Amino acid sequence: MSKKWVYFFDEVAKAEEYVGGDWEKVRGLLGGKGANLAEMERIGVPVPPGYTVTTEACNAYLDAGETYPEGLNEQMLESLKTVETKTGKKFGDPQNPLLVSCRSGAKFSMPGMMDTVLNIGLNDETIKGMIALTGDERFVYDLYRRLIQMFGSVVMLAPGEDFEEVLTEARAKAGVETDTELNAEDWKAVAEEFKAIFKRHTGRDFPTDPYEQLNLATAAVFKSWFGKRAVDYRNAAGIAHDLGTAVNIQTMVFGNLGNDSATGVALTRNGTTGEHRIEGDYLMNAQGEDVVAGIRLTEDINKLKEEMPAAYGEFEQICQKLEKHYREMQDVEFTIEKNKLWMLQTRDGKRTAQAAVRIAVEMVEEGMITREEAVMRVTPAQIDFFLHPQFDREAVKAAKAKGDMLGSGLNVSPGAAFGVVALDADLAEKWAKEEGRDVIMVRPETRPDDVHGMLAAQGILTSRGGRTSHAALVARQFGKPAVVGMSALEIDLDKRQISVGGLVIKEGEWISIDGTEGELYTGKLPTEVPEFEDPELMKLLSWADEFRKLGVWANADYPADAQRALKYGAEGIGLCRTEHMFFEAERMPFVQKMIMTDNADERKEALDALLPFQREDFAGLFRVMDGLPVIIRLIDPPLNEFLPSESDLLRELCDLKLQLKDAGAPEEIDKLQKQIEDKELILKRVESLHETNPMLGMRGVRLAIHIPELTTMQVRAIFEAACTVAKEGVDVHPEIMIPLTSHVNELKVQQEVLEAEAKKVMEEQGIEPHYKFGTMIEIPRAAITCDQIAEYAQFISFGTNDLTQTTFGISRDDAEASFLIEYLEREILPENPFAVIDRDGVGFLMEMAVKKGRAVRPDMECGICGEHGGDPESIQLCHELDLTYVSCSPFRVPVARLAAAHAALRDKIKD
Repeated sequence: MSKKWVYFFDEVAKAEEYVGGDWEKVRGLLGGKGANLAEMERIGVPVPPGYTVTTEACNAYLDAGETYPEGLNEQMLESLKTVETKTGKKFGDPQNPLLVSCRSGAKFSMPGMMDTVLNIGLNDETIKGMIALTGDERFVYDLYRRLIQMFGSVVMLAPGEDFEEVLTEARAKAGVETDTELNAEDWKAVAEEFKAIFKRHTGRDFPTDPYEQLNLATAAVFKSWFGKRAVDYRNAAGIAHDLGTAVNIQTMVFGNLGNDSATGVALTRNGTTGEHRIEGDYLMNAQGEDVVAGIRLTEDINKLKEEMPAAYGEFEQICQKLEKHYREMQDVEFTIEKNKLWMLQTRDGKRTAQAAVRIAVEMVEEGMITREEAVMRVTPAQIDFFLHPQFDREAVKAAKAKGDMLGSGLNVSPGAAFGVVALDADLAEKWAKEEGRDVIMVRPETRPDDVHGMLAAQGILTSRGGRTSHAALVARQFGKPAVVGMSALEIDLDKRQISVGGLVIKEGEWISIDGTEGELYTGKLPTEVPEFEDPELMKLLSWADEFRKLGVWANADYPADAQRALKYGAEGIGLCRTEHMFFEAERMPFVQKMIMTDNADERKEALDALLPFQREDFAGLFRVMDGLPVIIRLIDPPLNEFLPSESDLLRELCDLKLQLKDAGAPEEIDKLQKQIEDKELILKRVESLHETNPMLGMRGVRLAIHIPELTTMQVRAIFEAACTVAKEGVDVHPEIMIPLTSHVNELKVQQEVLEAEAKKVMEEQGIEPHYKFGTMIEIPRAAITCDQIAEYAQFISFGTNDLTQTTFGISRDDAEASFLIEYLEREILPENPFAVIDRDGVGFLMEMAVKKGRAVRPDMECGICGEHGGDPESIQLCHELDLTYVSCSPFRVPVARLAAAHAALRDKIKD
């Protein structure tokens, strides 16, 4: 017996048996759409009869060089006969024809990214039977032209614009504005012109054999799995390319049979805000693609309650039933044919970050899901969106007062974005990727072929479309601010410009869109970081904190950073970079004096001048972080970073010498000669400090051993600040971190000097706050010998940026500017190791260091403080390695809190 390639909607139990009862595997076999159609059938929701061709069939077809696998064609023919029996209609019968749709359906929702063909089975003979059955010639020719148009553009790849031009001309000739106003004769003429377009582009007549139509459409859906828009979407959404798509063959039901018919799409909750009410669009006397394409102005779903109260009441009950069954907000598609409601699709609804959080929290409060499920349903990327910039409120007020607000549309995806106008997807991608420009993609409506431009753009603006249009769905999916359906917006693709109320904006000029309010502004509005105070988000993160094991600390150099970190939920400071404090204008003269001199007294004088600044820096941090640990890294970069570059000095010297040559007045000559002497002195020092590879040169602990007065001053400042603040009643926990240790003797020598200074200060102050000394693990040798290091270090912190560089033997800046991008594109490396910790190399060293260190010091505190501390995949690894904490930018703290909870809950699920 040949392999089973086809499952009827009522055969979901057989599919479950085949995959071993795992529902995720059922979705993998039947695709999300097919699995959900089968599930709706099982729970008694009205679904038009049909069957699903599996994803295995798709992969077999593609693997065999686009040839149907053995047995598939026969199974499809037998399945079609069963559908004929269920409906009482016959495929290709001129008297009582069965019409079907052919739709894609991958495991993970990819709205609009693959192909669909409707009304399969119509030809010049079957339309006669349809006219006799319905008594509506206009309706049947409308179906026929749709089939020719979709078949031509989807299956045979004829340009869609050619068909649209015919429709535009037909409306103009008839003197009407919408397709619904065209009559039967109009549609007859359009159908004939569509056939001519078909033949012109394909070299053959439109196929009249219904079985050929179905075979070609099924193959087209299979092939669309590797279409550009589908591949771009999967790359952006992180969906695997080897899953394949199922094909759903379903009896056609018609929303365009008259004013007792309708079609629409809806979300069971608001996809933008998460509000618990049905949101959607519909059209009377229309087919489904009319709604999602954005070509016709849709109606709000709530108006259907007035136009068709009985059908809407049933629809509302089904929405509630589906949401309770799936325990998730649903995105549904429906058709009402002669007052009879049919459900054509359900899937988990796309939503904004705000909606995702609100829905998760409210479903817990409604008793529908657990807190653990709520936490797992919100992604770290969605948390990150809450911290995306919004337009500065005062700037918005000023713009409105000046008349710079041009109009408004539907606020379908929140956030602020500014950019130059790009009127097509290819240009948006080119400007964004190749030229690094901020772009707002502006279109009449977006289509699936526009997805690459949408992904490249900062935001999306359309003149047509509704809340469930393609633009809205994709924008919400990828967190792009979007305003759609702005009817006052006129787009002239020939002149490459847009206009609103007479104001013309040319392609390449700046606009700003507010997806939260649905507003369009001319020019570039400034942005601000939003307040972190969403009540549902606070509640969700508090639940996340209950589940996570990893601590979440923050990298902060100043009290303002520390305050923000605390507000975002940080439990300590994992990295305070003291060298950042040296770059402030009032301190740089003392830093440079300390570097330039070889005289011990002059160096001490400079360091004594710096000490009060450093002391106050640390005191401010300790006051903010009352009761929490503060890890302070001693100076790390090489000294030449505090001096001008050699090339800049040479250029300045050249300029000064040219000025001296032209100088006339003695005082001017004296002044220039003095400037030249000073510059030459600095240049000489810069040249003496020059290193071939400064990243591996005189920096970190090596610099501290070479100039012990420098780090001794820093430690004195730390402990004077800690003692002073402790006397104020603040609970201080300073932890001093020595950077770039590679050999235990480096740590031993430096730590002995620094601890002696710390004890001296505490004796002077008469108080001894709790403190620790530790080191950064940034060199593979330090990780390998961490048992020796643990004899002295009370804590270790992985500096994963440098540890990645030294493990791979590459310079990050050079690599990212040269070969690293190529490596990623060619999949030589699976991930950018500076974005996600390399498990096999860097991760292996981290695991070794933790095990060796804790073998000597069981209570050793272990954390990371590189940029990886805010990356969810890296946080997962840190959880597995049983680190004490991760430390990241204050803005990544909420993301890290959720990612750490996800890691802990995944462990719980495994157990």
